[in-house]
Amino acid sequence: MKLSVSIITFNEEKNIARCIRSVAEIADEIVVVDSLSTDNTKQICLDLGTKFIEQPFLGYKEQKNFALEQVQHDHVLSLDADEALSPELLSSIKREKAAGFAASGYTMNRRSWYCDSWIYHGYWYPDTKLRLAKRSKVNWKGINPHDKLEIDSSEKVVHLAGDILHYTYYTIDEHVQQGNKFSTIAAKAYFEQGKRSSILKLLINPAWAFFSSYILKKGFLDGFNGYVISKQTANQTFLKYAKLLQLQRQAKALNKTSN
Repeated sequence: MKLSVSIITFNEEKNIARCIRSVAEIADEIVVVDSLSTDNTKQICLDLGTKFIEQPFLGYKEQKNFALEQVQHDHVLSLDADEALSPELLSSIKREKAAGFAASGYTMNRRSWYCDSWIYHGYWYPDTKLRLAKRSKVNWKGINPHDKLEIDSSEKVVHLAGDILHYTYYTIDEHVQQGNKFSTIAAKAYFEQGKRSSILKLLINPAWAFFSSYILKKGFLDGFNGYVISKQTANQTFLKYAKLLQLQRQAKALNKTSN
């Protein structure tokens, strides 16, 4: 049984070699779909023997679905460039591959590295993901930028031991910048789907996001980084609904002008 690996990239020279090397032992092909990187990502990928395809960015789930269409083999492992397989997860996939992949899909936990430590609580762990599946049975769905690989509930899905290692943010500043970017994308996606914000949501949703992450999900057990992540989760929630409300106000003003 053969296995393809699909990865999307954009200016990932810091991460991509680690990702590719972590799957080299089990991959029969590695397909990288790149959004026209301007750094050394392309050369690194070519040097490591990947199939490298350049495709202007279509959107997160759209780009990943495009990547799924480029692979040759029936089973595919989908990763982000800032992810890698733990030794335990590599062994788990190796065993399933040797046995012929009895399931249509495989889930696994994802463990994130934040600034200077691994995160084991809050919304960030176990952060279970479906990432290995029969290509014909799955699609990337969800609301950008929070895309997810989905499979029909009637299909057999097995959970694998081991973690995807997610190298998220090396500084708090990176986290803040990405949160601002993601909240803009999410607000636009919500608006297009007809979801609406309000002052009440601006007050309640961020507070609930922090409480859920820090208290209910025990983010406090991750110390200082757990607190920062929970606060940033609340801040990103606030920005998402504030930007959505702004889009609503702009649309209302435009409608008045046109009338």
